[in-house]
Amino acid sequence: MAERHVPVWEDDEHKWKAGLGALARVAKAELELLRRDDADFDVLVVGYPGQLDLPAAKRAARGKPIVFNPLVSLWDTWVSDRGRFTPGSAAGRTLARIDRAAFRAADLVVADTEQSAAFFAELAHLPRRHFDVCLVGAEERLFHPSWTPTQSFLFVGKLIPLHGLETILAAARLVPDVTITVAGSGQLEALLDSRPPNVEWIPWIAYEELGDAYRNALCALGIFGTSAKGARVIPNKVFQAIACGTPVITADTPAARELLTDGESALLVPPGDAEALGAALRRAATDAELLARIGAGGRNAYDQHASEGVLGGRWRSMLERLL
Repeated sequence: MAERHVPVWEDDEHKWKAGLGALARVAKAELELLRRDDADFDVLVVGYPGQLDLPAAKRAARGKPIVFNPLVSLWDTWVSDRGRFTPGSAAGRTLARIDRAAFRAADLVVADTEQSAAFFAELAHLPRRHFDVCLVGAEERLFHPSWTPTQSFLFVGKLIPLHGLETILAAARLVPDVTITVAGSGQLEALLDSRPPNVEWIPWIAYEELGDAYRNALCALGIFGTSAKGARVIPNKVFQAIACGTPVITADTPAARELLTDGESALLVPPGDAEALGAALRRAATDAELLARIGAGGRNAYDQHASEGVLGGRWRSMLERLL
C-alpha cells in the first residue's frame, strides 16, 4: 500500500472552522496530488473527510476502482446532528447533493457501522450492496493496555450535540461526590460555564497524550446525544478507551450494540437520560469488580472485532472482492 498525502488539517483543533483559508489549502493539495504520476496501483482509497475530493480522485484513478471511506455524511453532520442548516435550506440541499455525488462516484463506500451503511444507502438512493462496513478501531501505538486508574471519570470530545454534554452535566449534578473530567472545546462549550463543582474542564488534550489519559481514567464516557446520527455511530473515543482496557459508559444505541454488550463489555444507558447515567456513574464509582469486568470485556470485544489486525484483514478482504 502506498499513501499519497499532502497535509491540510494537521494541528487544527477545529478543522471545520478553518474557513476559506482551509479551502484554498485543500485545492492546493489536490493540485499537487494530481501532478504526481502514480499509475502503479490497483485501487484508489479516499478517506475522511473526502466528499470534496472525489472529483479529483476520479481523475487520478484513471478508470481504476475507487473506494470511499467517508466516516460521516456532510448532510447528517451539519443538518441533522449539529443543526447548522435546516433540511430544506439551500445549504442543506447542497450538502445532500455533495454526499450523494461522492457516494455514487465511488465503486465501493465503506461505512463505520451497519447503521451508517443503511443510512448512506438511503441518502444516496443506492442499493445496500454498494456499501460495506469496517469498524473504526484505534491507533494501537497510542491506545493499548494496561488500564491503571488513578484519576476520575473522563470524557474527551469536541462538545458537539452528538456527544450529549448537557446529559453528562445533568448526571454530574445528581452524583456530586463523583468527579468527572471533561476534556475538549467546541460548539456547546458555553454549557461548561455553569458546570457543577465536581466537573473539571480541560480545554484540550494533545492526541499523543490521549492514550495515557484513558489508561489513567477510572472510566471513560462515550456519547449520550439523542440525534439520529448518535444512534448510528460508535465514536472514536469508545474504540480508544476499550483498546486501552479502560471501562466505558456510553449510550445504548443500535450502533453500540454492534460491538458492545451491556454489563459485559460496557455499561449502556438510554441516550439523553441523565438519571440513568447518574446511576451508572455511581454504580461504577463504587464497584471496582464491575469496572474490571467491563474493562476486560471491552478489551476482548476490541481484540475480536476492532483491532488493527482484524480490521486490516477486513480491508484486504473488501478490496480483493472489489478487484
